[in-house]
Amino acid sequence: MKLLGKTVIVTGAAAGMGEAIARKFAEEGAKVVATDIDKERLDQVVKSIAESGNEAIGLVSNIANQEDIDKMTNKAVQKFGSLDVLVNNAGIMDNFVPVGDLTDQQWERIIAINLTGPFKAARAAINIMEKQEKGGVIINNASIGGLFGARGGAAYVTSKHGLLGMTKNIAATYGIHGKIRANAIAPGGVATNIQSTITEPHPLGSQAIGSIGGNSAPLGQAEEIAEVALFLASDASSFVNGAIITADGGWTAS
Repeated sequence: MKLLGKTVIVTGAAAGMGEAIARKFAEEGAKVVATDIDKERLDQVVKSIAESGNEAIGLVSNIANQEDIDKMTNKAVQKFGSLDVLVNNAGIMDNFVPVGDLTDQQWERIIAINLTGPFKAARAAINIMEKQEKGGVIINNASIGGLFGARGGAAYVTSKHGLLGMTKNIAATYGIHGKIRANAIAPGGVATNIQSTITEPHPLGSQAIGSIGGNSAPLGQAEEIAEVALFLASDASSFVNGAIITADGGWTAS
Protein backbone atom coordinates (compact mmCIF):
# COMPACT_ATOMS: atom_id res chain seq x y z
CA MET A 1 0.00 0.00 0.00
CA LYS A 2 1.98 2.93 -1.34
CA LEU A 3 -0.02 5.68 0.39
CA LEU A 4 -0.95 3.95 3.62
CA GLY A 5 -2.00 6.47 6.27
CA LYS A 6 -1.59 9.53 4.05
CA THR A 7 -4.31 12.17 3.73
CA VAL A 8 -4.98 13.33 0.19
CA ILE A 9 -7.15 16.02 -1.38
CA VAL A 10 -8.22 15.44 -4.98
CA THR A 11 -10.10 18.26 -6.72
CA GLY A 12 -12.41 17.54 -9.63
CA ALA A 13 -12.89 14.03 -8.26
CA ALA A 14 -16.42 13.31 -9.47
CA ALA A 15 -15.38 12.04 -12.90
CA GLY A 16 -12.53 11.44 -15.33
CA MET A 17 -8.94 11.68 -14.16
CA GLY A 18 -9.91 13.04 -10.75
CA GLU A 19 -12.20 10.10 -10.07
CA ALA A 20 -9.55 7.63 -11.23
CA ILE A 21 -6.93 9.28 -9.00
CA ALA A 22 -9.23 9.30 -5.97
CA ARG A 23 -10.04 5.60 -6.45
CA LYS A 24 -6.42 4.58 -7.02
CA PHE A 25 -5.14 6.54 -4.02
CA ALA A 26 -7.84 5.05 -1.78
CA GLU A 27 -6.92 1.55 -2.97
CA GLU A 28 -3.33 2.33 -1.97
CA GLY A 29 -4.32 3.16 1.60
CA ALA A 30 -4.86 6.92 1.44
CA LYS A 31 -7.61 8.75 3.27
CA VAL A 32 -9.13 10.74 0.44
CA VAL A 33 -10.93 14.07 0.59
CA ALA A 34 -12.68 14.11 -2.79
CA THR A 35 -13.99 17.48 -3.95
CA ASP A 36 -16.08 18.60 -6.91
CA ILE A 37 -18.95 20.90 -7.82
CA ASP A 38 -21.10 17.94 -8.96
CA LYS A 39 -22.61 16.62 -5.72
CA GLU A 40 -24.56 13.75 -7.25
CA ARG A 41 -21.61 12.21 -9.07
CA LEU A 42 -19.24 12.94 -6.19
CA ASP A 43 -21.53 11.12 -3.76
CA GLN A 44 -21.53 8.10 -6.08
CA VAL A 45 -17.72 8.04 -6.24
CA VAL A 46 -17.32 8.32 -2.46
CA LYS A 47 -19.97 5.64 -1.86
CA SER A 48 -18.24 3.30 -4.30
CA ILE A 49 -14.86 3.82 -2.61
CA ALA A 50 -16.40 3.08 0.79
CA GLU A 51 -18.11 -0.05 -0.53
CA SER A 52 -14.70 -1.26 -1.69
CA GLY A 53 -13.48 -1.08 1.90
CA ASN A 54 -11.45 2.09 1.46
CA GLU A 55 -11.74 5.53 3.06
CA ALA A 56 -12.99 8.73 1.45
CA ILE A 57 -15.18 11.70 2.24
CA GLY A 58 -16.82 13.99 -0.29
CA LEU A 59 -16.94 17.75 -0.17
CA VAL A 60 -18.84 19.90 -2.65
CA SER A 61 -16.32 22.59 -3.57
CA ASN A 62 -15.71 25.15 -6.30
CA ILE A 63 -11.97 25.51 -6.83
CA ALA A 64 -12.53 29.15 -7.83
CA ASN A 65 -13.99 29.95 -4.40
CA GLN A 66 -11.58 30.83 -1.57
CA GLU A 67 -14.07 29.77 1.11
CA ASP A 68 -14.37 26.33 -0.45
CA ILE A 69 -10.59 25.97 -0.63
CA ASP A 70 -10.23 26.86 3.05
CA LYS A 71 -13.03 24.46 3.90
CA MET A 72 -11.50 21.49 2.08
CA THR A 73 -7.99 21.94 3.51
CA ASN A 74 -9.30 22.51 7.04
CA LYS A 75 -11.60 19.49 6.70
CA ALA A 76 -8.67 17.25 5.75
CA VAL A 77 -6.74 18.22 8.86
CA GLN A 78 -9.74 18.15 11.19
CA LYS A 79 -10.95 14.77 9.96
CA PHE A 80 -7.66 12.94 9.41
CA GLY A 81 -5.03 14.96 11.27
CA SER A 82 -2.80 15.94 8.34
CA LEU A 83 -2.62 16.93 4.70
CA ASP A 84 0.05 14.93 2.91
CA VAL A 85 -0.86 15.23 -0.77
CA LEU A 86 -2.78 17.82 -2.78
CA VAL A 87 -3.83 16.89 -6.31
CA ASN A 88 -4.93 19.97 -8.24
CA ASN A 89 -6.95 18.22 -10.92
CA ALA A 90 -10.07 20.33 -11.50
CA GLY A 91 -10.05 22.19 -14.80
CA ILE A 92 -12.09 23.17 -17.85
CA MET A 93 -11.45 23.73 -21.54
CA ASP A 94 -12.22 26.76 -23.72
CA ASN A 95 -13.54 25.69 -27.13
CA PHE A 96 -10.12 26.47 -28.70
CA VAL A 97 -10.91 30.21 -28.85
CA PRO A 98 -7.91 32.30 -30.03
CA VAL A 99 -6.98 35.69 -28.58
CA GLY A 100 -8.80 37.83 -31.15
CA ASP A 101 -12.20 36.36 -30.30
CA LEU A 102 -11.70 35.67 -26.60
CA THR A 103 -14.03 37.60 -24.28
CA ASP A 104 -13.06 38.93 -20.87
CA GLN A 105 -15.63 36.62 -19.30
CA GLN A 106 -14.22 33.52 -21.01
CA TRP A 107 -10.64 34.45 -20.10
CA GLU A 108 -11.44 35.19 -16.45
CA ARG A 109 -13.44 31.97 -15.97
CA ILE A 110 -10.72 29.72 -17.43
CA ILE A 111 -7.92 31.43 -15.49
CA ALA A 112 -9.95 31.37 -12.25
CA ILE A 113 -10.58 27.61 -12.41
CA ASN A 114 -7.40 26.37 -14.11
CA LEU A 115 -4.78 28.61 -12.51
CA THR A 116 -5.95 30.89 -9.71
CA GLY A 117 -7.84 28.10 -7.95
CA PRO A 118 -4.87 25.71 -7.96
CA PHE A 119 -2.64 28.56 -6.74
CA LYS A 120 -4.93 29.24 -3.79
CA ALA A 121 -5.25 25.54 -3.00
CA ALA A 122 -1.46 25.12 -3.15
CA ARG A 123 -1.00 28.16 -0.89
CA ALA A 124 -3.37 26.72 1.70
CA ALA A 125 -1.75 23.29 1.48
CA ILE A 126 1.79 24.67 1.77
CA ASN A 127 0.93 26.56 4.95
CA ILE A 128 -0.23 23.26 6.45
CA MET A 129 2.49 21.00 5.02
CA GLU A 130 5.34 23.27 6.12
CA LYS A 131 4.42 22.63 9.75
CA GLN A 132 4.36 18.85 9.33
CA GLU A 133 7.42 16.75 10.08
CA LYS A 134 7.28 14.99 6.71
CA GLY A 135 6.12 17.98 4.68
CA GLY A 136 3.96 17.01 1.73
CA VAL A 137 3.48 16.63 -1.98
CA ILE A 138 1.67 18.82 -4.51
CA ILE A 139 0.68 17.38 -7.88
CA ASN A 140 -0.71 19.70 -10.53
CA ASN A 141 -2.60 17.99 -13.33
CA ALA A 142 -1.78 20.30 -16.22
CA SER A 143 -1.79 19.42 -19.94
CA ILE A 144 0.45 19.27 -22.95
CA GLY A 145 -1.38 22.54 -23.61
CA GLY A 146 1.06 23.93 -21.06
CA LEU A 147 4.01 22.93 -23.24
CA PHE A 148 2.85 23.97 -26.71
CA GLY A 149 0.76 26.70 -28.28
CA ALA A 150 -1.84 24.83 -30.32
CA ARG A 151 -3.17 22.22 -27.89
CA GLY A 152 -6.07 24.40 -26.81
CA GLY A 153 -7.43 27.92 -26.97
CA ALA A 154 -5.60 30.99 -25.71
CA ALA A 155 -7.03 30.98 -22.18
CA TYR A 156 -6.57 27.24 -21.68
CA VAL A 157 -3.01 27.20 -23.01
CA THR A 158 -2.09 30.24 -20.91
CA SER A 159 -3.59 28.71 -17.76
CA LYS A 160 -1.68 25.46 -18.21
CA HIS A 161 1.62 27.23 -18.98
CA GLY A 162 1.08 29.18 -15.78
CA LEU A 163 0.33 26.03 -13.81
CA LEU A 164 3.61 24.47 -14.94
CA GLY A 165 5.49 27.64 -13.98
CA MET A 166 3.91 27.61 -10.54
CA THR A 167 4.85 23.94 -10.12
CA LYS A 168 8.50 24.70 -10.84
CA ASN A 169 8.49 27.68 -8.49
CA ILE A 170 7.09 25.63 -5.61
CA ALA A 171 9.68 22.93 -6.31
CA ALA A 172 12.54 25.43 -6.44
CA THR A 173 11.55 27.08 -3.17
CA TYR A 174 9.62 24.75 -0.86
CA GLY A 175 11.14 21.62 -2.37
CA ILE A 176 14.81 22.55 -2.34
CA HIS A 177 14.70 24.79 0.72
CA GLY A 178 11.89 22.99 2.50
CA LYS A 179 10.14 19.64 2.50
CA ILE A 180 7.31 19.99 -0.02
CA ARG A 181 7.80 18.37 -3.41
CA ALA A 182 5.84 19.70 -6.39
CA ASN A 183 5.47 18.01 -9.77
CA ALA A 184 3.06 18.19 -12.68
CA ILE A 185 1.48 15.80 -15.14
CA ALA A 186 0.95 16.94 -18.73
CA PRO A 187 -1.67 14.59 -20.21
CA GLY A 188 -2.46 14.49 -23.90
CA GLY A 189 -5.79 13.17 -25.12
CA VAL A 190 -7.59 11.26 -22.35
CA ALA A 191 -11.05 9.72 -22.52
CA THR A 192 -12.89 11.86 -19.97
CA ASN A 193 -16.03 13.98 -19.81
CA ILE A 194 -14.00 17.18 -20.25
CA GLN A 195 -14.33 16.60 -23.99
CA SER A 196 -18.08 17.20 -23.64
CA THR A 197 -17.34 20.80 -22.62
CA ILE A 198 -16.07 21.51 -26.14
CA THR A 199 -19.51 22.59 -27.33
CA GLU A 200 -18.70 25.17 -30.02
CA PRO A 201 -15.11 24.67 -31.20
CA HIS A 202 -13.68 27.80 -32.79
CA PRO A 203 -12.85 27.29 -36.50
CA LEU A 204 -9.35 28.80 -36.28
CA GLY A 205 -8.51 27.03 -33.03
CA SER A 206 -9.77 23.75 -34.47
CA GLN A 207 -7.68 24.29 -37.61
CA ALA A 208 -4.58 24.87 -35.46
CA ILE A 209 -5.04 21.74 -33.39
CA GLY A 210 -5.89 19.73 -36.49
CA SER A 211 -2.68 20.82 -38.19
CA ILE A 212 -0.58 19.19 -35.47
CA GLY A 213 -2.51 15.90 -35.51
CA GLY A 214 -4.98 16.67 -32.78
CA ASN A 215 -7.76 14.72 -34.47
CA SER A 216 -5.64 11.56 -34.61
CA ALA A 217 -3.78 11.84 -31.30
CA PRO A 218 -3.50 8.69 -29.15
CA LEU A 219 -6.29 8.48 -26.59
CA GLY A 220 -5.36 7.42 -23.08
CA GLN A 221 -7.48 6.26 -20.17
CA ALA A 222 -7.99 8.12 -16.91
CA GLU A 223 -6.59 5.14 -14.99
CA GLU A 224 -3.27 5.52 -16.82
CA ILE A 225 -2.94 9.09 -15.58
CA ALA A 226 -3.85 7.91 -12.07
CA GLU A 227 -0.85 5.57 -12.14
CA VAL A 228 1.44 8.52 -12.92
CA ALA A 229 -0.13 10.51 -10.08
CA LEU A 230 0.38 7.57 -7.71
CA PHE A 231 4.09 7.47 -8.53
CA LEU A 232 4.43 11.20 -7.86
CA ALA A 233 2.49 10.98 -4.60
CA SER A 234 4.43 8.01 -3.25
CA ASP A 235 7.87 7.71 -1.71
CA ALA A 236 9.01 6.01 -4.94
CA SER A 237 9.43 9.52 -6.38
CA SER A 238 11.21 10.98 -3.35
CA PHE A 239 13.95 12.53 -5.53
CA VAL A 240 11.55 13.79 -8.20
CA ASN A 241 10.86 17.50 -7.70
CA GLY A 242 9.91 20.14 -10.25
CA ALA A 243 9.32 17.56 -12.99
CA ILE A 244 6.76 17.76 -15.77
CA ILE A 245 5.76 14.24 -16.79
CA THR A 246 4.23 14.09 -20.25
CA ALA A 247 1.62 11.34 -20.62
CA ASP A 248 0.33 11.56 -24.17
CA GLY A 249 1.00 8.18 -25.77
CA GLY A 250 3.81 9.72 -27.80
CA TRP A 251 1.71 12.40 -29.50
CA THR A 252 4.30 15.14 -28.98
CA ALA A 253 7.32 12.87 -29.46
CA SER A 254 7.24 13.19 -33.24
